[in-house]
Amino acid sequence: MKPILASLSALLLWFNASAQTNFHKMTIGGGLGITQSFADVAKHDFGLAGYGAFDYYFTPFLSLGIEGQMGEINGGDVYTDPHQRQFINSYKAINVNGKVYLGSFIDYQRSSFANAIKGLYAGTGVGVLMNKMRYVVRDKPDGSGYVFGGKDASKDLFFPLNLGITFNYMDRYGYAKYGLNINYQANVTVGEGLDGYENPPIKFGASYPDIYTYFSIGLKYHFGTVGLSSKTLY
Repeated sequence: MKPILASLSALLLWFNASAQTNFHKMTIGGGLGITQSFADVAKHDFGLAGYGAFDYYFTPFLSLGIEGQMGEINGGDVYTDPHQRQFINSYKAINVNGKVYLGSFIDYQRSSFANAIKGLYAGTGVGVLMNKMRYVVRDKPDGSGYVFGGKDASKDLFFPLNLGITFNYMDRYGYAKYGLNINYQANVTVGEGLDGYENPPIKFGASYPDIYTYFSIGLKYHFGTVGLSSKTLY
């Protein structure tokens, strides 16, 4: 009887261990993407930007990280804008953000589709946007002598809203080692520095927060301290 009980105990321990997976708790990554402005000017133009990021994973599906961006946010057109405004913002931004992944909530081992989308995530955080106008129309070109108010350099608080997916690839030891990340980020600013203009809202219709979006594709590398997950990652 005792050998049978010992065998059953060993079998239960094996099943419990097999249902757990090790994972690296840190990632670094970077990539490129396209910004689009939604500011006080009429034309919501596009720009290019790059990013670098570091994330710490409490579980394979819950993370806290820091991200830096650098590039351009553009908008307006001196020829087509109703007020002849245009700007090119050579910006830098840094934010702290948290993300929660779909894999936290679903049993993704039941179907190949669920397993494929377990890396879907949403998240938010807070950051600082550092604006620097590489080009901005200050003197209205219609000959009226009107000067648009605003600053060529400023800092704004902003709140990033992230929606994306990460596809992780295992190494020969079964660890998630590399990842492909696709992310869409909407950034809501507190302030009027993004487009460089501070004008009367009644006259210019600037009554809503400045926003810029950032669609990016990047790569991740997993490293560092190893944690234990109650869910297998395959």
